[in-house]
Amino acid sequence: MAKLNRLFRKIGIEVKLYRPTNMNWLRQYNIKTVIDIGANVGQFAREISGVLPQAHIHSFEPLDVCHEELKNNTRDLDITIHPYGLGDANYQTAIHLHQHSPSSSLLKMNDLHEEVFPNSKAFECRPVQVKRLDDVLSRDTLEDNILIKADVQGFEDKVISGGRHVFSQAKVLIIETSFEPFYEQQVLFDDLYAMLRDLNFSFRGNLWQESHPHDGRVLHSDSIFIKH
Repeated sequence: MAKLNRLFRKIGIEVKLYRPTNMNWLRQYNIKTVIDIGANVGQFAREISGVLPQAHIHSFEPLDVCHEELKNNTRDLDITIHPYGLGDANYQTAIHLHQHSPSSSLLKMNDLHEEVFPNSKAFECRPVQVKRLDDVLSRDTLEDNILIKADVQGFEDKVISGGRHVFSQAKVLIIETSFEPFYEQQVLFDDLYAMLRDLNFSFRGNLWQESHPHDGRVLHSDSIFIKH
């Protein structure tokens, strides 16, 4: 797998696999609602539905180029698709679109991103709508026992700030966290950890992590946080 990842990096593609057999531990939390932030084309939604078939999924994806495939890939799931991004305010903005759409971000890529993924420059900007999670979903409209997954390419702190009420009601979080910045003005692990500690979550390890292809240092991970 490591050799395959290095090959894909050369063309600007990052491969992440969600394996439902590795997430069976989630079943103990009786999850009834999954909030998939940064849904792309439904990869996580499909995987998590195999682990938590009883859960309703709310998928958020701002990129119009992903919407049709997202709908097709999840048409047989219990899902609501929200065609916009999440942040700390409600506004219209532009997203930096990358040829590998999961790398697209509301933030500009920096030199480290281009160093690790040499062909990863954004090739255009697309208009997107951004909303606050707390304005879209309320505690009264969600079933108990919530899992939130967020993979938003450096915008995690803004998502949390605009969704503190919903985040505070969750039992489990799976959030992409970085130890070095891939995007300009990106908040790193320590600050995200402090935000989530303030919401009474504990760090419980990683589902996956990415290392620098040259020196092996850990760059970012999909981190697990559990409510105390």
